Order: sequence, then C-alpha cells, then structure tokens
Amino acid sequence: MFTGLVEATGTVRSLELLGEQARLTVEVPFASELVDGESVAVNGCCLTVTGSDAQTASFDVLTQTLDVTSLGELSEGRLVNLERAMLATDRFGGHFVQGHVDATGEILDLSVHGQDHRFEISLPEDIQKLCIDKGSLAIDGISLTIAELKENSAVFWIIPHTMELTRLSDATVGQKVNLEGDVIAKHVARLLESRVSL
Repeated sequence: MFTGLVEATGTVRSLELLGEQARLTVEVPFASELVDGESVAVNGCCLTVTGSDAQTASFDVLTQTLDVTSLGELSEGRLVNLERAMLATDRFGGHFVQGHVDATGEILDLSVHGQDHRFEISLPEDIQKLCIDKGSLAIDGISLTIAELKENSAVFWIIPHTMELTRLSDATVGQKVNLEGDVIAKHVARLLESRVSL
C-alpha cells in the first residue's frame, strides 16, 4: 500500500529486455536501505526489488506490465517517481494507492500559470467513470486532486513543490503516464455493476 506522496525521484540506468520480461535498473537515493523482496512504486507501478547496491536498485518487470503501463517507454537518463510501501506508523497524507496501474493516459497540457502549472491528462472511459470533481487520481504514482473533470480528460493544478520534487519537472506534452483510479471508487463501481446484473 502506498500514499501517492512521492518520496524521491530516481534516474533510469537501464531497461534491459530479457525475452518475456525486462530488468529495470534505477539510481535510487535510498538504495542502500532496500532489501530484496521489498516493494517500491516506480511511476506508480508496484515493483519488487530483485537486487540493489549503494546507488541502484533493480526490478524484474513482466512483459504484461510493460504492455499496460508506461514503463516500457523508459530510457536511460529519464526521471521516475519513487515511493516505498508505507509503514503502519506513517501519516497517511495522500490517498489509498495500491501501485496497480489501471490504464495509461497522455499529457495534453503542462503549462505555466504564475507560480503554478496547469496539468491536463487524457482519461480512458474506464478511468473517467471512476473520477469526480475534487476526487483523487494517481498519475505516475502522484496523488493528485482533480480540479476539473472533462468528458475525456481531467485538469489538475500543480504547485511548485510537487513540480520540483517529482518527475513532472521532466515531463512533456504527448508523454504517456500511468493512471490508477481510486480503489474505493473501483469497489463501489463493481458492487453497483453486480446489483444491476441481478
């Protein structure tokens, strides 16, 4: 379980394709604290540490994960958002984030407005129906509040702190991002679908 509050950014060292899977190696500020088997959200995708040293951590990534997330588009030097699984004693400052990417969207706008940034993302229909104005959506693992919900997109306002401390500082219009809908909204939608089908 994660909160969507990005702990740090890392830099991709390599993404090595290995048949039906790949190995992602990232320079991680807290690499020396990691142990094999630990969970780390990389751009909002929960991955398992399979090796680490003082500077880097490696993760084995299944082909399916590469197909349904934006991780397959990573290349050397790109920034990624990182968050370790939360401790039971942590403050819960974001929202419930599982690290299970539901779909990808595309950055439609990332423009400067005074000290803030307007950030607009395209939403697939399955994600859009889980969203409400002022609700939460995890984008590349960042817990964000929807400022405006449109028919096929959502608008967010990004404060300087979030812009500087996440991979948004490295983002560009047209780039693919990982989306995870609110888990409570997903459960409610599933329950309602079950009742309708009875």
